[in-house]
This record gives sequence, structure tokens and C-alpha cells, in this order.
Amino acid sequence: MNDERLTVARTADETDGPPPEPDRPEAPESAPARKRRRGPGPFTLLVVPALVTFTGVAAFLALGGLPDPWPDDSDAKPSTGADVDPSYVPWLRKAASACTVLEPSVLAAQIDQLSGWSDDSDALSGQKGIAAFTDSEWRTWGKDDDGNGHASPRDPADAIMALGRRDCSLAEKVTELRTEGRVNGDLVELTLAAYATGPDAVTEAGRVPPEAKTYLDEVQALLPRYEALDREDSGGAGGPAGALLTAPVTPLTVTSPYGSREHPLTGVTKLHTGVDFAAPQGAQVVAARRGRVVFAALTSAYGNRIVIDHGTIQGKRVETTYSHLSSLDVAVGRTVEAGTPIGRVGSTGLSTGPHLHFEVILDGYYTDPGPWLTT
Repeated sequence: MNDERLTVARTADETDGPPPEPDRPEAPESAPARKRRRGPGPFTLLVVPALVTFTGVAAFLALGGLPDPWPDDSDAKPSTGADVDPSYVPWLRKAASACTVLEPSVLAAQIDQLSGWSDDSDALSGQKGIAAFTDSEWRTWGKDDDGNGHASPRDPADAIMALGRRDCSLAEKVTELRTEGRVNGDLVELTLAAYATGPDAVTEAGRVPPEAKTYLDEVQALLPRYEALDREDSGGAGGPAGALLTAPVTPLTVTSPYGSREHPLTGVTKLHTGVDFAAPQGAQVVAARRGRVVFAALTSAYGNRIVIDHGTIQGKRVETTYSHLSSLDVAVGRTVEAGTPIGRVGSTGLSTGPHLHFEVILDGYYTDPGPWLTT
């Protein structure tokens, strides 16, 4: 926006006639004293310009003033994007994939309505975490889905997966009711209504009950913000948040998942920072997403290791790593596409046999690769 400045010319008293004459001897008392002309006083120098400026600005604003740099967008359509933590998106997709009724956008809109993505506890209702579970609800639906050693409603991954299980269970019930002809309506709407009021209320009404209408309207109003989550991205640097990764080896046979474990060689129990996929010696390893190779060398623990930087997603840097390779087929600085061959499966470094140790690093922290992968 170009700055528009309002300038008001200052005015000054003009002196008519010649400058004052030098002092002369006093005239006789009978003669009138001649006054010496003075310069502009404080009133003229300070008050008058201010009054002129104020008057000019008031008149300018009365005529419309400066154009509004932020026009009223009250009638504009809601944004189709939302600032969702990229680490949540694979879990939203994984949770929604448990049943055909749900989409990731529905889960995201629910969480937005329930907590606004805040994990603060509600002292009055006893609800905890971004999915607002009570203790009794959590005992039914909660699990340690991210394998970090404890199940908690305050753990976003656990909470998202638990909400998905709960919704899918409700979706199964309302689908059965509709198949039997006991209820009518859209399955997503019936599922959300069952979440708000319970399946019995839906069954009794034979449709979305009136008491569920407010909750349903609030969730549906938020859906457009999260529609992008329902569209899968084959992978491009800087793409939409939560773009899934393609399989670095095929098939994806997990021999050791992400999470706490005792190392088979050192005997030390600590976080296993990636997933081990079984594969024969020399099997092809490919890039899981478009990006740039930032590391390709032999290390003591990981053996031959490749790290690919996939750029930033929603302001967070995403990297994938490929370890224990028998060969390195790309060099640092090379740009690769999803599916580009980068090396071969091996057993270099601290390894008990041929396999691929695959990691996803989000903004410098390891995260479970499982839900990121297209299976």
C-alpha cells in the first residue's frame, strides 16, 4: 500500500511596509508615542497552525479520508487453509482411514470446535487435551498410538487417534441404523449428531435430533478451513502441510516400529527413532518425497546414511533419513523426486542384518514415520 500523506501548508503573518526604524530620541509628551512593530507571537506560531491542520484533517476525513487498506471481508468466503501443526496431519489421515465415513477434515473441524487446538484442561467438565476427552471416555478410547510409552489425552497423536476410533464406532452404528431403515440422513451428519447427543437420541429422532443441530452447524462451518487435508499430495518441496510420503522400499514390512525399545546389539533401552523395514540385501531404496540430498556418507552407528531435506511445510522443516545402506547412489546437493533411486539396502553400521532404517524428522525432532507413509 502506498503511503498517502496529508500536507497542510502553514500560514505566517506577513509584515506590511518597511522594517522598523532605529531608535530615535523621545518625542515631546504632547506627541503620540509611535509603537514598534513586533514579530509573530507565540499564539500565531503555535496555535494557529494547529487549528489550521485540525480543520483541514477534519474536512478531509468528512469527505472520505484515506482509502481503507484492509477492506471489509465479512462477506468473503472462509479460507480453505488452516494453520494445523504438520505433525498432526498424518495422524488425522490415519485416524480417518479407519472407516469410510470419516475424512481428515471432519476430525480437524471437530477438534477445532472442541478445543480450538488447545490442550488446556477444562477444570469444570474434566475434559483434557485437544480432543476434549474426560477420564472415563479416555479409558474407553485412549491408547498409546505413537508408541512413546504412555497413553495420554494430552498427547495430540493419541488424542487424534482416539477421536477417530470413537467417531468410526459411531459411524458404524448409524450406518447400521440407516441400513435397517430406522434413521434417515447423511452419514457424516448422523455420526456428528451421535457424538453430540448419543446414538439413542439419533435413533429416537430417526434423523439428526434438534439438540444436536448447534454442534453440527458449528462443525460444518469449520469444515471449509480443512478441506485441503482431504487431498493427498504425491510430494513436492514446500507442498501442503502433511503431504504423505511414498514407500522408500517395497513391500513395507515392519520389523521394528518407532518407539521405546531395547537395542538388539547394545542392550540399551531408548527411543528407536525410526522404523526398520525388512528387505533383502541390495534391494532398491528410493526417495520418499521430492527434496535435496544434504548428507550422504558412512557413519559409525547408521552405516551408510542419506538425509534428504524436503523443505518447509507450514513453517516446519521436514527431512527423511535412510540408513544401513550397502551403497550410496546420490551425492550431497542433488535434487531428487519422489521415487528416485538413492541407494541399496544393506547392513552397514550397528545392524543385525539387511534392512532399511527409515526416519522422519520434523523441525529437528524425530516423529513416527508410520502415519506419513502411503501404504
